[in-house]
Amino acid sequence: MLAALAGGLLILPALSLDGVQAADAPSTQVKDGWYKTLVDFEFVRQNVDIPPRKGVAIIDSRPTARQFDPGHIPGAVNIPDTLFDKQASRLPADKSTLLIFYCGGVDCMLSHNSAFKAEKLGYPNIRVYAAGMPDWQARGGPLSVSAAYIKKLIDEKAPYALIDARPRRVAEKGMIPTAINISDTDFDKHIDKLPVDKTTRLIYYCGGLECLLSDKSAEKARKLGYVNVLTYPEGYPEWEKLHGAGPDAAPAAGSPALGVKTATLMAGKEKGTATVDSFVKVWKESPDSILLVDVRDAKEYIGGTIPGSINLPINDLEKKINTLPSDKPVVFICGTGARSGEAYDTVKLLRPDVQAYFLDADIKFNADGSYRITAKK
Repeated sequence: MLAALAGGLLILPALSLDGVQAADAPSTQVKDGWYKTLVDFEFVRQNVDIPPRKGVAIIDSRPTARQFDPGHIPGAVNIPDTLFDKQASRLPADKSTLLIFYCGGVDCMLSHNSAFKAEKLGYPNIRVYAAGMPDWQARGGPLSVSAAYIKKLIDEKAPYALIDARPRRVAEKGMIPTAINISDTDFDKHIDKLPVDKTTRLIYYCGGLECLLSDKSAEKARKLGYVNVLTYPEGYPEWEKLHGAGPDAAPAAGSPALGVKTATLMAGKEKGTATVDSFVKVWKESPDSILLVDVRDAKEYIGGTIPGSINLPINDLEKKINTLPSDKPVVFICGTGARSGEAYDTVKLLRPDVQAYFLDADIKFNADGSYRITAKK
């Protein structure tokens, strides 16, 4: 394959290296002391993957605590240039592996220095992403954080939301302290669990580098407008290895906290109903102990509902009935008690294992999130 040499910069045309995605090198002009073979954002983006792409190793040459831990390219290995000689054993054993080095941008020499050192060790397939982290962030590349960074946030009680994207049955066996469980499959049902402030730092994790759930949930959060979304790709397996299991982790979204006494729903006069007073008390004192389901149409729901409820229109209930939990009460609501009563009847017929209730009440929903419930006499 031919390559053109211009001003000392080797410009590679698109190529395929044993299945490795490749792209043209950037137009950035080489500077004195730079490594000869450069690549751009698109080249790097095509080679970033979770699980990490076979035959590729992305190396972050920046200092660990101040720069790598708070944000790095997903799947990157941190080998600070200042510690390269001591940590060179962390490079792939297979020297044909494509190595992509990066650091803090065009004024940073760390990635170039490390690339030259790797070349001396016999690695023939080396690239440097000279624009580095500033360019990656400016172009919207996803970012990951380290276990050390999460531990720092926990210790400092910093503002963040740590979210376990694994299935509930898995997460309940152990989570990172302070995390809440919003499984990726139930993401849409628990949007209300996410912070109202969309600038809040969200950190998603799941079952390690072979698990895609955290990446999927992170992308869904970005589409909702959250602007500071991060992932911890190594996830719970690494955390447990470093810090042990998390017995004090927060409960799964929609489940009561361990050790917390929850209020109780009281049955109303009509079969299947819960009294308004008991509902109001439960919803005020322990809302996570029940699932509140608004069965009105989506347009009505958007126009105003009880904050914290999910929307499952009555016409969709039968085909989505298996999404309802059986381990806590499910309370159906609508504007008059008619559709919520119908929802109760449907569920008791098709899913008798569900602890179903409905409110036989007139409910006035306001666009600002306020509401008024009047019990039927």
